[in-house]
Amino acid sequence: MKPTLPPLLIIDDEKNMRLSLEAVMLDEGYRVRSVESAEQALNLLQAEEFFMVITDARLSGMSGYELLDKVRHRRPDLPILIITAYATPKLAVEAIRAGAIDYLAKPFAPEELLHAVARCAERHRLLQDNASLRAYATEPYALDKIIGQSSKMEELRQLIRTVAPTQATVLILGESGTGKELIAGALHRHSQRHDRNYVRINCAAIPETLLESELFGHEKGAFTGALRQKPGRVEEADGGTIFLDEIGDMSRPLQAKLLRFLEDGTFTRVGGNEELRVSVRLIAATNSDIVLSIQHGQFREDLFHRLNVVQFRPPPLRERGDDIVLLAQHFLRQYSVAMNKPVRSLSKAAIAKLSSHHWPGNVRELRNVIERAVILETTGEIRPESLPDFKIEGRLRKDGAITLPPSQSLDEFLSGHEREAILGALDQNHFSLTKAAEQLKISRHALRYRMQRLNINTDQAYDEEPASSSV
Repeated sequence: MKPTLPPLLIIDDEKNMRLSLEAVMLDEGYRVRSVESAEQALNLLQAEEFFMVITDARLSGMSGYELLDKVRHRRPDLPILIITAYATPKLAVEAIRAGAIDYLAKPFAPEELLHAVARCAERHRLLQDNASLRAYATEPYALDKIIGQSSKMEELRQLIRTVAPTQATVLILGESGTGKELIAGALHRHSQRHDRNYVRINCAAIPETLLESELFGHEKGAFTGALRQKPGRVEEADGGTIFLDEIGDMSRPLQAKLLRFLEDGTFTRVGGNEELRVSVRLIAATNSDIVLSIQHGQFREDLFHRLNVVQFRPPPLRERGDDIVLLAQHFLRQYSVAMNKPVRSLSKAAIAKLSSHHWPGNVRELRNVIERAVILETTGEIRPESLPDFKIEGRLRKDGAITLPPSQSLDEFLSGHEREAILGALDQNHFSLTKAAEQLKISRHALRYRMQRLNINTDQAYDEEPASSSV
């Protein structure tokens, strides 16, 4: 009848009572283990899984109340039912306060006991279902979903493995579309909090006047329209993880409240006076220049330092070399299956066009480009004609005065621009090394050397001897 449930544990030092309880439970289809002392029960609870415990209050040796206290600290989610022949209202209240799920006075009708056990069985099933749903919800955040073979992505995955099991607050800085949310989800999935809630809030998507209420909740009557008390998302995330995306858009007054929350986990709901406390791991992300925001007074420096315990900086797609093609092939497989279209590969010319693009929208832009290509393609492979001309996207490259980003060294900055110049010359000259070298006013040998140093894919490039001049 109940094959998926673990057994229940019965503890009673009266043999007849123990056998009687066993018989009732077995008749209902439950699996049962029974012992005569609390000491034996503690040993069993360390070695086996049970969905609930039924114990007499008075036992030879350790009492049922003492057992309740010990189990509550070791296994707080395990329901314990107390039965006793010496029932009083005071004892019942004390047992419930101490953590017992129910309290039955002898003699009791079998139906009373079965009803209490059925509630615990249903509770266990719901907990298992919730755990399964959480595991399913975080499946996209497995480390193998972070696609890329470049050295920067390998370092990123290793940093996730190292940081995830800790309780450290994390700050993720990177351009839009580089996978900041994927990193946050992976940190939760591989943490010790993985079986608890993972709550995400996009600070830029919620009006400033409502963001505090969304985050910390509000009391009834706190403002117009607050018709009832509403718990905040930090309460929903208690025991788990909360991810604040685009935290750079948060107002300074709310930043001050978040700073206080980060110090000790305490907060008050909007319109309330009661101080509440939760245990939440916080991960924050922004695509804005955080140092510039601090210098302009838009972001609190003390909050930055409090968030910046461990910093992640996912690289932009243009710095990931062959990962562009790897990701394009991944998205191609996804969309060809989803749309039931026999588009299975990328042509060499399409690969060359994808590799030469600057990708201001990063992985998100690449995913959209491949989706569009699968929709438009009429053959078995993606051709350049099915890809955008990137004229509009190319205008998204920032012009004007050159400013060194705070997160980059001069060598990194110059390498990025050198890479863009070489890719642009190759694209304009249809990947002819000779013509690209002439345009860049360097030798073909120097061009090849720079391409290898910058990890630029040379598979589509071809060499040709320059036309010899007649004498």
